[in-house]
Amino acid sequence: MQDKYQTIAETLIHIDLVSSYLESIKLELSKRQYSHDRSKLQPEELDIFVEYTPKLKASEYNSPEYHQNLAEMKVALDHHYAHNRHHPQFSSEGVMGMTLVDLIEMLCDWKSSTERTKDGCIYKSIEINKDRFNIPEPIVQILRNTADKLDNPFRDLTSQANL
Repeated sequence: MQDKYQTIAETLIHIDLVSSYLESIKLELSKRQYSHDRSKLQPEELDIFVEYTPKLKASEYNSPEYHQNLAEMKVALDHHYAHNRHHPQFSSEGVMGMTLVDLIEMLCDWKSSTERTKDGCIYKSIEINKDRFNIPEPIVQILRNTADKLDNPFRDLTSQANL
């Protein structure tokens, strides 16, 4: 039988190991926080996004107008999806080719987009994208659960800047 001190020692090692794994996820999220969508600033994307961002902002998500804008942006979007793994289009496997970190960044991206588009709603986006990207229901439920926890601590600042 193991004594109390051995159990405590093994538990502390386990706690430290979990902490190190969580730290690696935290570091990856920090990298994503600062690198998110930087490709939109590259020549392959910038001019097209300058032209179409206001059009997308004014169109209802998933409407015919929205899809027409996406079709006209194809060159920039192809580049964008190829360089940003938080988009289901990045992998031939779609969402099933993503990591949890990719999914977190994707959900934050969707949430941010809903806040700058006409009639945006993260839950509506999740429902639309469930079919659009063939997302399995268990993952959809996890996205909904996580969306419930998202909050923007800078909401007052971004609303003042009309972002």
